[in-house]
Amino acid sequence: MTPEEADIYIAKYFTQTADTAELDSLNNWLQNKENQKTFKTYVKTNFAINLAMNDPNLDKVKKELLKEIRNENVSKGKVRLLSVLKYAAIALVFLGLGVLLKNNLSTDGLDEVVIPREDLITLELGNGEVQIISEDGSSKIVDEAGNIVSNKKGSQLIYEDEERNSNLQFNTLTIPNGKRFGLVLSDGTKVHLNAGSSITYPTIFTKDAARKVILLGEAYFEVSPDKTRQFIVRSQELDIKVYGTKFNVENYSEDEEAEIVLVEGSVSLSNHEEKENTDAEVFLKPGFKGVFSKKEKNIVNQKVNTALYTSWINGNLVFRNERFDNIIQKLERHYNVVIINNNDLLANETFNATVETNHETIEQVFEYFNKVYQIEYQIVENKIIIN
Repeated sequence: MTPEEADIYIAKYFTQTADTAELDSLNNWLQNKENQKTFKTYVKTNFAINLAMNDPNLDKVKKELLKEIRNENVSKGKVRLLSVLKYAAIALVFLGLGVLLKNNLSTDGLDEVVIPREDLITLELGNGEVQIISEDGSSKIVDEAGNIVSNKKGSQLIYEDEERNSNLQFNTLTIPNGKRFGLVLSDGTKVHLNAGSSITYPTIFTKDAARKVILLGEAYFEVSPDKTRQFIVRSQELDIKVYGTKFNVENYSEDEEAEIVLVEGSVSLSNHEEKENTDAEVFLKPGFKGVFSKKEKNIVNQKVNTALYTSWINGNLVFRNERFDNIIQKLERHYNVVIINNNDLLANETFNATVETNHETIEQVFEYFNKVYQIEYQIVENKIIIN
């Protein structure tokens, strides 16, 4: 994206006139840390213009915003960058209802706070023993006989590809809501597990059989190539056959659809319950998303911006034309809180949004809902209730 295009897209972003393709381009542009710093200065400019003008004329706001953005490009070295926590438009901007950001988005003075539950990451060993996994430091995971199962380094478990005399053992790593964790399988395959997910896998893959794991929830895989041993992910009814690749799987038990997004390489999708129907296998190309309907039992694929589906690895939730009830479900999962929506009319409303979960609290997220869309809510007994 050229600087001139960035200026235009940012202006359209703040004036609520950007289309989905422009939002996606801007989202990719913001992956660069220097661009993020630049964008923060634009947040201040937009905020100041809206306060000063108090004008619902979007064309007028856009004209003034473009002028100020270009002025700041000339002297941006002199502009003090503002805190993302105070000016949170970079972290969360809802588009689609035609309301401008005319209110101070600082969350100072919030007197109600939600305290997320602090659930634990667990590892179930082959003998049924369950161990609690910490999220920092280094240690060795051992079974009841004192044998080393894996090494834990910071926020990931690492398994080594070494011969063991014992029978094949399976481990299950479970990630609760509100957390993310990493795993390196014995063949070198890297797995990034999202909140509310679990994966079952052998501690070591045998030399003459396919590499199989079982996933419930969401994970991003970076599979080590091996022409002699196919890699297969079973996720409920779906089988994902892999040939050295990077892809994302989202398939929670409560989801109506499973989504597989291919970043690079090659995968095929099939319903393992329909073994006789060989035509049901669907192959994905890089940059495509495969969607499996649990009700219709069919698989369709479409071209997508893969960055939107893998941003959670870095702590970002990106929504494009997402229903409000789906947004709530993901917020509950990532913040490990309970949200009760009593507004039936709001459930099917769609939004575009980006949330930086590493920096934004759930209180801030709902403060934006209230200020931008006048959505009323209250915090009762550690629950967020939308009226």
